[in-house]
Amino acid sequence: MTLRTAQGRAALRPGDGPLLVSIGVFDGLHLGHAWLLEHLVREARLRDARPAVITFDAHPDAILLGQAPPLLMDPEERLDRLAAHGIEVVVIEHFDDALRRTPYDAFVRGITDRTGLAGFVMTPDAAFGHERAGTPAAVAELGRREGFDVVLVPPFTLDGREVRSSDIRTAIATGDLATARHLLGRPYAVSGEGIETGVARTAVRFGMPVALPPAGEYTVRIEWPDGSPAWPAGAIVGRDGSLTLATIPFQVPARVAFEA
Repeated sequence: MTLRTAQGRAALRPGDGPLLVSIGVFDGLHLGHAWLLEHLVREARLRDARPAVITFDAHPDAILLGQAPPLLMDPEERLDRLAAHGIEVVVIEHFDDALRRTPYDAFVRGITDRTGLAGFVMTPDAAFGHERAGTPAAVAELGRREGFDVVLVPPFTLDGREVRSSDIRTAIATGDLATARHLLGRPYAVSGEGIETGVARTAVRFGMPVALPPAGEYTVRIEWPDGSPAWPAGAIVGRDGSLTLATIPFQVPARVAFEA
């Protein structure tokens, strides 16, 4: 089934539902996210609902803390991976101060005024809405009144710890690409556009701030959106946050996966 994307809850249509929803940034789509999405898809099937994700066009910390962390995944790749996990509807909310101040029950009405809602799939520490008042208990109470479910999913742990995007960013920033790969379930990669800079040299330009390992030389694989065989290459991360590849020059989008 083709992934349906909606630019905000206001773009939802009656035919989109009923939806079973998880809310989050889903930065990097790591193993913990995969665990949650697996439950979301399974529970949606049990309810004859469509598995849906509500995410954001930018990291909420840009508003909440005044500074957003570098993201672990290009937004288009995030959509592709959500679809591969079986998600059928993705709502992309613009995170601004107005959304930050929206009470959780008003946020839910932004869904139910437009389409059917089967419920939410949440982890115990998840919350949404103004001052994070939309805890699983609060949303479940609202659901009892409004006729939708809240499914509580235990947190995913690996080696006795929850998997978090912040830990993956820390691993990348310190050059521990093996740990990043362990938590992601795949090699860490960045997506960008190739810019020819000279003989056997290509710079990669990013459309957003991305997490990169410390300055130095790395072995990478260049992966192409059309599925062509990947190219092995050397890469140099500059102190200025640049990424240059030692390879035949190219001027197309590509994904650069770091070997741990």
